[in-house]
Amino acid sequence: MTTRVGIGYDSHRFAAGRPLRLGGVTVPHTHGLAGHSDADVVLHAVTDAILGAAALGDIGTFFPDDDQQWKNADSARFLKAAIEAAAKAGFAVRQVDVTIVAEKPKLVPFVQPMRAATARALGIAMENVSIKAKSNEGMGWIGRGEGIATIAVATVAPGAGGGAGGAGGAGGR
Repeated sequence: MTTRVGIGYDSHRFAAGRPLRLGGVTVPHTHGLAGHSDADVVLHAVTDAILGAAALGDIGTFFPDDDQQWKNADSARFLKAAIEAAAKAGFAVRQVDVTIVAEKPKLVPFVQPMRAATARALGIAMENVSIKAKSNEGMGWIGRGEGIATIAVATVAPGAGGGAGGAGGAGGR
C-alpha cells in the first residue's frame, strides 16, 4: 500500500429556517443550507475525499439522503464513519485541504474555528487541516448567493494513527 489522495466535492443551496453549519461550526447567517442532514458542505466534501482516497465509494453510498435515520444528522458522524471505514481498509487520515466557495457570509473570522473543529473530528493536529474561503467573484449560482460549494483533498497513508479510528459512529447527509 502507498499514500493516496482523494478529492471530495459538495454543494448545497441556501434555505431559510436552518442554521449554517460549516466545518462543524455554526456560522451566523440569514440562511442555512438545504439538505437531508445538517448540510455541512465542508464535512461532506472531506468525507468524500477520505472515502475516495481509500477507494471506498462516496458519502451517498454510505448515507443515502432518502434514509430517514440521517435526517438532520450531524455531519461529523459521516466523517467519523469514513475514518473508520478507511482504517478498516488499512489507511489513516494524515492531512486535508479544503476550499469553500461562497459569496456570503464572509468566512474569514470562522476559518480558524472550522480548522480546529475539523481537526478534532478527524483526530489529527490542526496544522494538518487547511481551510480556505474564496468568493466566486459574483459569477454563477454561487456568485448570485444561491448556495455554497466546497472542494476537499484528503491524504491517507497505510497504518494506524493520525485519524479518529474507532471514535464515533455512522452518520448521514
